[in-house]
Amino acid sequence: MNKQNLTYLILFSVILIVVLIFASKPENSPSGFETVSVDEAREMLEKDDFFLLDVRTPVEFNESHIEGAVLIPLVNGYGLNLGPDKLLEARINEVPKGEKILVYCRTGRRSAVASQMLEDAGYTDVCNIGGGINEWIAAGYPVVTGS
Repeated sequence: MNKQNLTYLILFSVILIVVLIFASKPENSPSGFETVSVDEAREMLEKDDFFLLDVRTPVEFNESHIEGAVLIPLVNGYGLNLGPDKLLEARINEVPKGEKILVYCRTGRRSAVASQMLEDAGYTDVCNIGGGINEWIAAGYPVVTGS
């Protein structure tokens, strides 16, 4: 191997190491909000006062929701065509600042987006329920059903 090839190999190795270091963020890197399990969420709701935010659609909410939840949909879905003024982005001021906020959806994906949206808007104590209401129900926790 000549000197030039060795230099390129070393340079490539250094770049690869740097890329791997910066690309491998820890799983729980500071995203601004915390994701909690349904068991943790249940304990939190029993111990503390939380603003419980459901970001699913009205149809999903009417099928079942956690008691005390306030519905502010994140996005349209399931054939629903709510105006933009009915979605979280426009209604974010309805979520009280300075309170602890617990956010959920069906599986935890939309609520993670909503949690980040709240953090970006200056909310400081936001928790996403990982697994959403599906995990909540699977754990045997109570829900309100019907309208």
